[in-house]
Amino acid sequence: MKHRPRFPEQDDLLRPRLIDMIDGWHELVKLAALMNWDVFEREWAGFFPSGKGRPATEPRLVAGLLYLQHAYRLSDEAVVAR
Repeated sequence: MKHRPRFPEQDDLLRPRLIDMIDGWHELVKLAALMNWDVFEREWAGFFPSGKGRPATEPRLVAGLLYLQHAYRLSDEAVVAR
């Protein structure tokens, strides 16, 4: 099951967009910009199949969670909660 295409977002006076709340100077934001995410998408796509039920987990999300878990020594539950 593929994601539905998103419509162009319109600015909302009372709700800031997520991109406006992210600190561009944060170390993880800088690291994410340096990563070649296409490699993870291509190489890991077969490891997360979705035969039925909810859609498969994106390889980029899994790679990011594994990095955070390793870098901050978190358990599975702690990295998801954080």
